[in-house]
Amino acid sequence: MPAAPRMLLILSENWTLADGRELPALVRWAREAEDAGFDAVMLSEHVVLGPDAGAHGVMANPRAYAAPGNQDPATPWPSSLLLLSAIAAATSRIRLVASAVLAPLRHPLLLARELGTLDLLSEGRLVVQPGVSWSRDEYAALAVPFGRRGRILDEQLAVLETVWRETPASFHGEFFDFSDVYLEPKAHRPEGPRMWFGGQHVHGPVLERLVRYGHGFHPFGTPSSADLALLRSALTAAGRDPDDIEMVGGTRARFPDDDSCADLGEAMAPIAEQIEQGFTTFCVKPSQFIDDPADLPRFLREVMRRAEALAG
Repeated sequence: MPAAPRMLLILSENWTLADGRELPALVRWAREAEDAGFDAVMLSEHVVLGPDAGAHGVMANPRAYAAPGNQDPATPWPSSLLLLSAIAAATSRIRLVASAVLAPLRHPLLLARELGTLDLLSEGRLVVQPGVSWSRDEYAALAVPFGRRGRILDEQLAVLETVWRETPASFHGEFFDFSDVYLEPKAHRPEGPRMWFGGQHVHGPVLERLVRYGHGFHPFGTPSSADLALLRSALTAAGRDPDDIEMVGGTRARFPDDDSCADLGEAMAPIAEQIEQGFTTFCVKPSQFIDDPADLPRFLREVMRRAEALAG
């Protein structure tokens, strides 16, 4: 019998289930997810938002995923790394996925310190998905050039690789320059935390980052068969085994109207096809399916029951 799909609980964007200041609830949910057999929990981030967060209008159903330009600028986005530190202390097995870490908005030495400490604290359970995001307003507020964010990220990834492996470490690049710095303690593994990358398509920069640094592919939306074939061929050409890349998919919720939850069975049905494509790990956002936080433990058990049935 094949292994059951690994299920990942999204803790961000569940403000129809919990108040934006009720952060201990998210820690409790992570512990309940671990007890139910979930493989991972995920938190995304923004530092600040501006008017462009809602440039295309606010999502019709508040349970939908936040996307570029579809959310209220006042949407809560607590610090993902601080929250994951609390979750690390409250759990023992579940993986901690820091998704959409906006690396260009931090100095890479500070980022290496934060990520390395959390990875060490959690004994290697941290997964990081660094990205550049989409909000010009956010970059402007932090005085980081929006148009250079991709190049900044690429240099930051090289910095992280250097300082997690070398002591002392030196780096001389376009954006960052330092000599003989000591960063201790380092991350749990010599190469640092596991890293995922994603995007709407497997294009040049995303593909290059995946091949050089990636341990997982977490696309936004549904990648085409051509994208998946391109990823496998690029990994093979670089001497990497494509099967070593964790493929991250998810449920596909459909809301019957702007006020109702989606049906879990319908949303999990596409997982079967994703498994056939090589996906192994699947994201689910609980507020898409329930409105009462008291229902969460039952919901988590039902998700795992359905996931185990897919393996059969």
